[in-house]
Amino acid sequence: MRVLLVGAGGVGTAVTRIAARRDFLAHMVVADYDPARAEAAVAALPERADRFSARRLDASDAEAVRRVLVEERCDVLLNATDPRFVMPLFEAALAAGAHYVDMAMSLSVPHPSAPHEECGVKLGDEQFARAGEWERAGRLALVGMGVEPGLSDVFARYAADELFDGIDEIGVRDGANLTVEGHDFAPSFSIWTTIEECLNPPVVYEKGRGWFTTAPFSEPEVFDFPEGIGPVECVNVEHEEVLLIPRWVDARRVTFKYGLGDDFITKLKTLHELGLDATAKVTVPGADGPVEVSPRDVVAACLPDPATLGDRMKGKTCAGTWVKGTRDGAAREVYLYHVVDNEWSMREYGSQAVVWQTAVNPVIALELLASGAWKGSGVLGPEALPPRPFLDLLTAYGTPWGLREEPARS
Repeated sequence: MRVLLVGAGGVGTAVTRIAARRDFLAHMVVADYDPARAEAAVAALPERADRFSARRLDASDAEAVRRVLVEERCDVLLNATDPRFVMPLFEAALAAGAHYVDMAMSLSVPHPSAPHEECGVKLGDEQFARAGEWERAGRLALVGMGVEPGLSDVFARYAADELFDGIDEIGVRDGANLTVEGHDFAPSFSIWTTIEECLNPPVVYEKGRGWFTTAPFSEPEVFDFPEGIGPVECVNVEHEEVLLIPRWVDARRVTFKYGLGDDFITKLKTLHELGLDATAKVTVPGADGPVEVSPRDVVAACLPDPATLGDRMKGKTCAGTWVKGTRDGAAREVYLYHVVDNEWSMREYGSQAVVWQTAVNPVIALELLASGAWKGSGVLGPEALPPRPFLDLLTAYGTPWGLREEPARS
């Protein structure tokens, strides 16, 4: 398999380190707008001579991306950029006749008059609108194939197939006890993406009602995370799983809640109140005349790059899917989860826990596509494909998943 990886930030670099250890990969072109980042990712790999190469590429230029896919004879485009670039990369892959994999879907647009009650443009709507074209081309766009969304969706499908006869609720729950030495505020993932998903109206799905929205940070609950992380307060956040899971898994309700903490929520609210979460450019006086900048890009530039924080981070991160339903006529609840210890990921791969946990899942998906264990055409989420091969390979990568039986609640 020949892969064009677009984006050589923290997640993209972790992808190269994981993929370098697997035999399915014939060649990976590592591309980034900053050629130094792509070159650094390749230079760090002992296998770089024959299986990895670096190129400069503007992810917003669909035609340039299409040309590289054709020139490099790539079978798949793996998108490791932030969601702003989903559509040009998605379109470039289709135009080039390549398959496509991303970890986040096309952006949403809140409802113009009732943003906290009704959906406007939903996450992924632009991509699903093109599903017919992908089907006719016989190509697969596998969307939302990170950890959340991604592994969490695989867990949902596995629960439906093997653990439950009927499902009342699927709730993705994400929490961590990570700390960063020397920083009071240093997000472990892209602040651009974090702002997008945390300040947009969260989406909830209910059977019979469909998708609807609530206010940001609504419905707080304390969830007890495994492997020593412990209780963390989680709140509703906009996330792709809620838009993906109901398309292929029968459940009465689907939610996503993220363990943010009061301090993080306060800071996000402050950014919003000051208009610093905005993506539209504003004019700022400069020494050489006015310049146009996006407030959110300024916030991102002022914070440390998450990829550089690994040696100062301590703790674990947990991604998982809580499922409530019935089995053999009895109530059942389980939490399917995946925990990564930052000390382990830094020691084994040189990547901090959050970006490594995100990166391992698309690499596994690529291997399943290369072997034929996963196949399809159109625009599909991870839950549209058989879960067992994925979970078996996740364990084979040296990073097992867990299942915890929960006390059944009314």
